[in-house]
Amino acid sequence: MKQKNKKITIVGFGYIGCIIGSYLASQGYCVTGIELNDHIIKSINNGFPPFHEPGLAHLVKAGIDSRRLTITKECDAIKESDVILVTVGSPLNDSGDADLNHLSQALDRIKPYLQKDQLLILKSTLPPGTSRDFVWPQLSNKNLLLAFCPERLAEGRALADLTTLPVIIGGINQEAALAASQFWIEALNVETIIVENTTTAELVKLADNLWVDVNIALGNELAKISDKLNIDVLEVIAAANTLKKNNSNVNILLPSLGVGGYCLTKDPWFLHAMGNRLGIDLKIPAVSRKVNESMPEYSVCLIDRYFQNLSKKSEEISIGVLGLSFKNNTSDCRFTPTKPAIEKLLSLGYTVRIYDPLLTQEDAFSLTGIEMSSSISDCVTNVDCVAYFAGHDEIINFSLENLLRLTNKNALIFDGRRFFNKTEINNIKSLGFTYKGVGRI
Repeated sequence: MKQKNKKITIVGFGYIGCIIGSYLASQGYCVTGIELNDHIIKSINNGFPPFHEPGLAHLVKAGIDSRRLTITKECDAIKESDVILVTVGSPLNDSGDADLNHLSQALDRIKPYLQKDQLLILKSTLPPGTSRDFVWPQLSNKNLLLAFCPERLAEGRALADLTTLPVIIGGINQEAALAASQFWIEALNVETIIVENTTTAELVKLADNLWVDVNIALGNELAKISDKLNIDVLEVIAAANTLKKNNSNVNILLPSLGVGGYCLTKDPWFLHAMGNRLGIDLKIPAVSRKVNESMPEYSVCLIDRYFQNLSKKSEEISIGVLGLSFKNNTSDCRFTPTKPAIEKLLSLGYTVRIYDPLLTQEDAFSLTGIEMSSSISDCVTNVDCVAYFAGHDEIINFSLENLLRLTNKNALIFDGRRFFNKTEINNIKSLGFTYKGVGRI
């Protein structure tokens, strides 16, 4: 069967489902998204993605206009599909383990429609052993090809990652693994890496995200030390990362206001819970999470300490927060560290304004309880501190000269995730601002 004639169904059309589905439609596949969220369905049917991701809006509109992309609550399309991708969420439950209710409900809905020899690919992040011990027993009588292929996309560059990163594949058997490999090679023209089984592939995803969380935590701890030593942590990290180890270099990641998003905030806890079930007291997942969860309050303390040293009362200080999402150039505010940071500022008595060019007024208010300013200029006019909590392009491109014209005299520039370089910092200071970042001077 030629690639362009294959029919794909994606169960769960949130962030990952929408990106993969829209791209596959652009490559000639007939893609049906199955989604229960009315807001997502309405947005997609109107030709707009329900979130910001560079390059995605064009693909969604083109898919809807060409009718190669459709979205529905119904599961009938599964019967005629060659490949079914499951991308439903796997949140953290109250006991710190994976909540598989979304996956269980999705399986219950789609099982009556599944056909012999279809390829079913799980992309939801799952504790190791879930595909084998939880999913496969429910589907083995369907004579399906089941594979687990972890999602590895980074928000802000997801479409580029989709077509360049190797796809990890674990099959319930060799036939399933080879079928999944052939599909991804045809669809994305990328390298595929077949691992021993689904459990191995599930652990790969958690290993990746634990590595990221740990290395950000290391950067954050170094930032705290650098603050005490009055040195620049980015200079420390850049120099440290030149050390070669085996076939690569040391790679300490950058410190910031904190870690957010759907994956990094929960996946280390999945591993921690898995260790407990296996009788292993894993130390690292809990430590990295606690370090990174401490950063919003730590960042606010840096701001608060600055104004305390000036003997200024917080009730007299106004702060303009630029950027609310958890990462630069995305609208995703799931578990964003800006939320607890703003809550801490408010609890200390500061007046806080907010602006994020990628969020709607409704989303910003839902997140913070604050009416969002209409523009950067509106947000920073007559403030005593400009807090860069995200570095979206529009925010980065707003000139320091404009800030100088609008802010109060000698305003503090707080760098939570803007990562000003040394030349820019010197310029900030020469204009009369005070600069402070996380581990920065």
